[in-house]
Amino acid sequence: MKNISDIPLMILCGGKGTRLRDVTELLPKPMVAIGEQPIVWHIMKSYAAFGVRRFILCLGYKREAFVDYFVNYHLRTSDATIKLGHTPDITFHGESDEADWEVTLAGTGEDSMTGYRVWKAAKYLKEDDDCFFLTYGDGVSDVDIRKLYQTHRESGKLVTVTAVHPEARFGQMLLDGDTVRGFEEKPPRGDGYINGGFMVLQKQFVDRYVTDDKNMFLERVPLGSAAGDGNMGVYRHEGFWQCMDNQREYQLLNDLWKSRKAPWTKYWQRSK
Repeated sequence: MKNISDIPLMILCGGKGTRLRDVTELLPKPMVAIGEQPIVWHIMKSYAAFGVRRFILCLGYKREAFVDYFVNYHLRTSDATIKLGHTPDITFHGESDEADWEVTLAGTGEDSMTGYRVWKAAKYLKEDDDCFFLTYGDGVSDVDIRKLYQTHRESGKLVTVTAVHPEARFGQMLLDGDTVRGFEEKPPRGDGYINGGFMVLQKQFVDRYVTDDKNMFLERVPLGSAAGDGNMGVYRHEGFWQCMDNQREYQLLNDLWKSRKAPWTKYWQRSK
């Protein structure tokens, strides 16, 4: 079994986040801040706590915000001395915890759907990447990534999804033991499970279920087909999970961060 440090994380970052319109008219949703850093950084930190160092961001809406943030990351987060003139020179003082991160900014189309974004970005997987992590750019959790990966390997399935308890406004997954059999749209109660992101996919999943159709939703045909074929496993997470889908959730996550007790930082040392 490969070390987690050898497995890349792909993050879906291309959506417009229309229910956070007051904020996302200026920024794509994954770049909306919790505290001083965008939510996508918080997600990356949670994976990095388990050794993940390679990230592939599937970009679309306002991709320039990601380019500016990551190209200028050290200037934003470190002290620096800048020598001005015709040949300016920058000296950074100290090394950040993220110095060994490798971030691929993959343009996947402004109006593309999630399935196509995965297909488009898959070209940045290395030849020996037999699997990869995949998640959404708008949710944080204290998922144990190591246990998730172990569960996936032991299942022998092409994809493993993290099942979390939702608010009732989401659709839920239909589980048969440790196999996902289908999906139910918006049940009346929130005591079931939904796909909370934090997935592990074999590269074979992309070859078998994902196509170059720009209108393909990952959550419909690819994941639905895998579930129907018995190729989808589940990792049940009973801990913290929260997406940032509206203003109330945006405020909740920022309040948790300000309290210095943000549950999603369980496995990582908070930056000062």
